[in-house]
Amino acid sequence: MTTPPPPHGPAPHAPAAPVTRPHAQVHFGVFFQGVNHTTIWSDPESGSQTDFASFEQVVRTAERGLFDAFFLGEGLRLRETRGRVHDLDVVGRPDAITQLAALAAVTERIGLVATQNTTYHDPADLARRLASLDVLSGGRAAWNVVTTDNAWTGENFRRGGYLDHADRYERAAAVLAVARGVWDAFPDGPGGDVARVSVPGADLRTPRDLVLDVTTPRSPQGHPVIFQAGDSPQGRDFAAAHADVIFSRHGSVLADALEFAADVRRRVVAAGRPEDDVKIFPGTAIVVGDTAAEAEEKERWVRRAQVTPATALSIVGNVWGEDLSSYDPDGPLPAHDPVVAELGGERGSATTGARTHEIARQWRAVAEAEGLSIRELVIRNAGERGFTGTPGAVADALTRWVRTGAVDGFNLSPWIVPAGLDDVVEKVVPALQERGAYPTAYTGTTLREHLGLREPLTRRGARERAHDAESEPALTPVP
Repeated sequence: MTTPPPPHGPAPHAPAAPVTRPHAQVHFGVFFQGVNHTTIWSDPESGSQTDFASFEQVVRTAERGLFDAFFLGEGLRLRETRGRVHDLDVVGRPDAITQLAALAAVTERIGLVATQNTTYHDPADLARRLASLDVLSGGRAAWNVVTTDNAWTGENFRRGGYLDHADRYERAAAVLAVARGVWDAFPDGPGGDVARVSVPGADLRTPRDLVLDVTTPRSPQGHPVIFQAGDSPQGRDFAAAHADVIFSRHGSVLADALEFAADVRRRVVAAGRPEDDVKIFPGTAIVVGDTAAEAEEKERWVRRAQVTPATALSIVGNVWGEDLSSYDPDGPLPAHDPVVAELGGERGSATTGARTHEIARQWRAVAEAEGLSIRELVIRNAGERGFTGTPGAVADALTRWVRTGAVDGFNLSPWIVPAGLDDVVEKVVPALQERGAYPTAYTGTTLREHLGLREPLTRRGARERAHDAESEPALTPVP
């Protein structure tokens, strides 16, 4: 949190990453974020974050740009700061599956990714709703599997409470197993109309098999595509074992992205899968201008607009454990030490009191050395957020990332809604196509086809078991 990341790619003195995939093409998804302060909601050009028209404009623009997927973030509860609702972020969103079902009716090819939490949803009901979206969209649905371990979200649900951190991926694996059992149960072919299946339970407190009647047919892509966004070692292992796509935060620095990709692929192989079985799509942002100077000026405006004075005071106040709204955001950091024993998870993962004091000392040192105000420090700490430059320069950088094997594509976070993708679709996509590094048309109808994925894991397993059974010699009964 004290030093900005290095510029895009390796340092100038480092050897360039070799091109290992010379014909690879860039793939795009758009990440319509949930709770966040990086979407510039206060600008006059910003539209509603909840009206259907905003979602429709974004998804239609993305489909015009041949994006693989529209990725919908979701927050299950408002954030709080010291017991009060935090009202400085974009927040609030219609139910993801309901929203995506509506968007399926106004689109034809783009994939539709629903963020759905495994900690609180009922697994059989969630599986049915995701399968319904997959069927109604013609095989374009995906599930971003996320977990939650904080009590302030759990209070919004009938069961209340929360899962210990160590248990959340165990629960996620169990919920995903139920979902796949449901999706595999429906009979193949046009004659099937209902099935009954027994699947392992997904309740950690009372593990037992569930007997379910499955009434939702299988879609053209077999299963919804599985995305996963955990970055901890446990999260990476979960993705390597279960996911089709990993959504990472390693989308600004090439050396960092290459290291992440190598680690994930090692884990995929260790899980018994082909190295390329999990596609890597980091989140990133793009700012373009007709000249390099124009792009850099626009990026400076974006970064400053993303951190309002009130947001800067809130972020620093969260570390100091007190209300700093009376401070001048263009003035210095508080001179006194933080007063909290523990920093809660309102704006991220919890941090111990010792760590908050360390952060405060580091921030003060940087601010004093560089003469930074509170707001300037927060903007600096945000680091690089993606790619900035002319359309050609950005296209060259994106192509290098894909062809060195650092990523398979990018989930773009527009910094303004709903027009934030216009420059990408109208300027960057044509530049990529000129370089032969971007599709010129959709080649399939399902999301699994767009991403170049193999058939679902459990379908592969069933096929392999059937093949092994056919190839085994017949057993001779013993007299």
